[in-house]
Amino acid sequence: MVTLFKTLDVTRLRRISRRRGLKFNMLMCWCIGRAASPIKEFYVLPVGDKLMRYDTIAVNTIVLNSEGEVSSCDIPFSDDLAVFNADYLRLTRQVADTCENHDIADSMVIGTSALAQYDIDGAVGMYSGIFNNPFLIWGSYRKGFLKTILTLSFQFHHTQMDGAHAARFLDLLQKEIVSL
Repeated sequence: MVTLFKTLDVTRLRRISRRRGLKFNMLMCWCIGRAASPIKEFYVLPVGDKLMRYDTIAVNTIVLNSEGEVSSCDIPFSDDLAVFNADYLRLTRQVADTCENHDIADSMVIGTSALAQYDIDGAVGMYSGIFNNPFLIWGSYRKGFLKTILTLSFQFHHTQMDGAHAARFLDLLQKEIVSL
């Protein structure tokens, strides 16, 4: 596994979140899906000694459930923000209420973990070989006078993609955030 760190300008995301009443985390997940969708390496997952190819992608988010624990929720990626938002709200509510994970087995899943209540600079988690999905982690954003920044870590399996693919994805993610 390889991990890259990047600091993003999320000023626009924060403004849109406040002005339109959309969840910041949902907007981040949607931008992640938008940035990943044109990169063919995001449709491939190393499993054992094989590469599994998927036709669709999903973005995973961690949900605080009704028992005060965390559950996992895969959201199918849609290029349509309204559709993705509706799925995000419905599925995260369902997972929070039932305390049951929502997994999508037939999509390549990009993992995320938002530790928004904590001021962290990054995280590195070495997978055991069971979970080889690309994974992004971020903490709280930092508000400045003119802009808001967010530092995130992006972990990926080197068999799935090279550092150049990962860096291109992070650049595309920044462009998606700015152009939202």
